[in-house]
Amino acid sequence: MNVLIVDDEPPARDRLRELLNRLSDYETCGEAGNGMEALRLAARLQPDIVLLDIQMPGLNGLETARRLVELVQPPAIIFVTAYGDYALDAFDAHAVAYLLKPVRLERLEQALANARRLNRAQLANLAAEPVATGRTHLRVRIGQRLELIALADVFYFQADQKYITVRHRHGQALIEDSLKTLETELGMRAVRVHRNALAMTAQIAGLEKTADGGVLIFHDIPDRLEVSRRHLTVVRQCLRNL
Repeated sequence: MNVLIVDDEPPARDRLRELLNRLSDYETCGEAGNGMEALRLAARLQPDIVLLDIQMPGLNGLETARRLVELVQPPAIIFVTAYGDYALDAFDAHAVAYLLKPVRLERLEQALANARRLNRAQLANLAAEPVATGRTHLRVRIGQRLELIALADVFYFQADQKYITVRHRHGQALIEDSLKTLETELGMRAVRVHRNALAMTAQIAGLEKTADGGVLIFHDIPDRLEVSRRHLTVVRQCLRNL
């Protein structure tokens, strides 16, 4: 995977280049010290991934990212910054990960792996999709990182006090959205199975009846999710319509 490094500070570029040299699957294809230079290089080099600083003179990283996703072959964007208060703006600019400096090798490697899972076609669709069609990805917190998870990879949501656990194809993560908000926004793509759980309908493989209601079985994962008696009729109707 070809990676373009964008940072106005030479020591920061040196650090990222040194980390990339320690990862066999990634290669630095170019470096830029500002946003305009990054756009010119990206159009010419067509990198798979851009490591992008936010605070830069002239065109900042957020605006650079918004222009990068408009390219015919947009790269995946990973923000690398010393400031933690731009995370939500970064994901609004279609970033797949947000790393705080100083960057550690294991965090960079995980962010790069996530970027690989979002291919260029997905990124183009993400950039072009009207807001009215609903979100296609979730912003999730994994440790100290904020990342982007495709809704197509989500199996279910489960409430635990103030947070919601998202069970997805690559593990688990936490979000702060309420189940009610998710249920309203996702519509027919999800079904309420319990007062504390919401399942993505496309991922349901079947339903087993129990004395207390039932349990859902999913494609590709061994998890079994409890269905309450109150929601059993709705879940059965949903499965008949699949």
